[in-house]
Amino acid sequence: MGTFRKEPVWKQRAVERSIRTAKLRAEQRVQECLEAARALIVEKGNTDFTVQEVVDRSGQSLRTFYLQFSGKHELLLALYEDALAQLSDQIHAAAAVHTDPLQQLRAACHELFELSRPDAAPIRPLLTEFATQLLVTHPAEVQLAHTPLVALFTELIEKVGAAHRLRTEVDADRTATLMTQMVLFLAQSIGSNDDLPGRPITAEEVWTFCAFGFADDGPAAGTA
Repeated sequence: MGTFRKEPVWKQRAVERSIRTAKLRAEQRVQECLEAARALIVEKGNTDFTVQEVVDRSGQSLRTFYLQFSGKHELLLALYEDALAQLSDQIHAAAAVHTDPLQQLRAACHELFELSRPDAAPIRPLLTEFATQLLVTHPAEVQLAHTPLVALFTELIEKVGAAHRLRTEVDADRTATLMTQMVLFLAQSIGSNDDLPGRPITAEEVWTFCAFGFADDGPAAGTA
């Protein structure tokens, strides 16, 4: 009859400590790469940096970089996801200032618009150049990156619904997706619209359209 030998506790602790240390080191290296890439984007005003520039700026080796990222595209995607997560936090804080659900949604719309404008450095190149490319080449990645933003707007729209101030047929999740995409697009296109010379679209105009559209039987924008 065989005997069962349990792995010594000291050995388990040693392995766990080793794994934890390696994980922390990897996280630090990833963060260093992200910070180096952000700095390059700010300096250049675009995303036209090379992996070698990131490696030189972060003080790492190419081998180390490729242990963390498959290439520049994955690094940019990480930056894009991180930028949208930070946007969501800032928008949540702006909405939390208000107690009325509709005012919270309005504040969120305004904040998203202002933070996504072309002059909202340093994330502008990520939200314009890279995001535009992603929409064409990797739409699934864009959808995933937008998850925290859409989730926040879905929650805010559901609160408006719970207050009985939303049409019953409105789907909160789909409406949140439509709203965030439209606000992002309009904010990022400021300065490129020749149809409104000297009259750029404002955050309040975008909110009014999102909330009330253009039907003549809806409430006035000032009641929001």
